[in-house]
Amino acid sequence: MTVGRREVKGRIFEIQRFSLHDGPGIRTTVFLQGCPLSCRWCHNPEGQGGKSILSFQPDRCIGCGSCFRVCPHEVHRRVAGRHVIERSLCQGCGLCARECHALALEIVGREVTVEEVIATVLRDESFYRISGGGMTLSGGEPLAQVDFTEALLRAAKASDLHRCIETSGYADFSAFERVRPLVDLFLYDIKETDPMRHEHFTGVPHTLILDNLKKLHSRGAKIRLRLPIIPGFNDREDHFLAVAALAASLPGLEGAEIVPYHPLGLSKLESLGMICPSEAETTLPEATTIQCWIRQFAQCGLEVKVS
Repeated sequence: MTVGRREVKGRIFEIQRFSLHDGPGIRTTVFLQGCPLSCRWCHNPEGQGGKSILSFQPDRCIGCGSCFRVCPHEVHRRVAGRHVIERSLCQGCGLCARECHALALEIVGREVTVEEVIATVLRDESFYRISGGGMTLSGGEPLAQVDFTEALLRAAKASDLHRCIETSGYADFSAFERVRPLVDLFLYDIKETDPMRHEHFTGVPHTLILDNLKKLHSRGAKIRLRLPIIPGFNDREDHFLAVAALAASLPGLEGAEIVPYHPLGLSKLESLGMICPSEAETTLPEATTIQCWIRQFAQCGLEVKVS
């Protein structure tokens, strides 16, 4: 049964307007919650789970005590003079965040309708027409909410918007088949080419990801490879060679682009009370390093751009 625009709700954690790095032109990127991967370098850890999560930034806290008074689950505690969040007790109700006038507390992730999302996307319709932009679905993993993703794509198509999906590739291929006719460009992540390293650093094998990529390519989908390059993880010659060989085997690709590591995810992990991996990179790569990666890919036979 075709998914109706008014029948489906989904979970998102952000809508980013005027995005310039998630497909052609000026775009609005909708970040969906839920992801089957747990990458050690994840830029958007708030998108990994499938429910609302409390973010706390202690440097903003003014110690007014409002959150202590309104929380029905005693999530907020004072320990040795410090404001501590007992996250195992948090139900994500958001009462404390609504009372926090200092904006130290925020509930990340919410349920929305297709109409709500598309109304926001269409605010910038004129910019899409001028620039060749449109709507990009990212995450998390959009295909983890395939009903919602399909409904959003249908709504965007009805408004004649260009449509992209950024995907990890880790989903049943039936999900790709459902959305393929509605997607103008897949931004397909290749995070690691060594099987053991991929599973160690992302939590899942890469066989399904590569199989889906090849099937999608064989069906004529427009695909651009997205290559997150993380110092100390995958900035290796053998990885660059393997990516170049993979790209050469897919002659219909729309190109490939490097996505340099950004340490934004580390501060998010802290505010969300999530554990920072011991191997996590902590610094933004310098421009000279990124240019070195571009040259290395070129030497391997693959021309890449920077996202």
